[in-house]
Amino acid sequence: MGNLTYKNEEQRKASVHALANGESLARMCHLRLSKEPLPQQNIIAEIISLSRSLLFPGFFSDCDVNSFNLEFMIGMQCEKLKAALENQILAGFMLTALADRDVDLLRSKAEAMAATFIEQLPALRHVLHTDVEAMFLGDPAAVSYEEVIYCYPAIKAIINYRIAHQLFVQGVPVIPRMISEMAHSETGIDIHPGATIGRYFAIDHGTGVVIGATAIIGEHVKIYQGVTLGAKSFALDENNNPIKGIPRHPIIGDNVVIYSNATILGRISIGSNAVIGGNIWVTSDVAEGEKLIQAKANNILRIKSDE
Repeated sequence: MGNLTYKNEEQRKASVHALANGESLARMCHLRLSKEPLPQQNIIAEIISLSRSLLFPGFFSDCDVNSFNLEFMIGMQCEKLKAALENQILAGFMLTALADRDVDLLRSKAEAMAATFIEQLPALRHVLHTDVEAMFLGDPAAVSYEEVIYCYPAIKAIINYRIAHQLFVQGVPVIPRMISEMAHSETGIDIHPGATIGRYFAIDHGTGVVIGATAIIGEHVKIYQGVTLGAKSFALDENNNPIKGIPRHPIIGDNVVIYSNATILGRISIGSNAVIGGNIWVTSDVAEGEKLIQAKANNILRIKSDE
């Protein structure tokens, strides 16, 4: 009996040894030195919910908000948001600070960043109100502002983007991308938090929209489902690795309309007041006021603004 072993025990030991081998892991293992926190999906979801309820009171919360308790409720939600955000920003730092994990210093930075984010909420609300207005005025089927806020997936995606972008420009690691990817999963709209998007931004329908990290979008821009503002082939360094951080996505001017399934690639400019028709592949600049539409036989027809 003493010589009995579990079936295939030696093979399992060999597998465990191979899986724990540092060479096979490369950089794909995060070793926690002292049980430091890591970002948590459920708390990020709570941060999104709290932010949405602060930006649009009465829409994204179970709390009964009225004129008598509004300031009290907002105060409570701000405190909850700040505490959750501090925790997750610190966790983001601990995940990415591979060499210097001075917990006290990183906690102080996290507290300051969370406080700054709370301070920016009134400005975020102002910009988001312009987005709601653009969605309402740009959709004949929209019955009310309330319907747009409560029902339209594009508004939820844009709210997440504006939250994530604010954190992104503050230098918060990891958390902005988690917020944007949660919107991607929820709505099918993929907006990188690094993109720069002006006021009065509208997405109609929205499924399949992709906006890359270095895209710049002006004001009063409307895009439809399936639109991609993407990059062409990546530039490579001497070791054939993609060069990070270079501008590689389109610049869209003011008052531009981009119809469904248009694909706009590379660091090109789409001039103000231009119109991009559906199902078009665009890899060169489009002049101000120009219209690109798909003619018969799949030819692209350029129409100047004075035609």
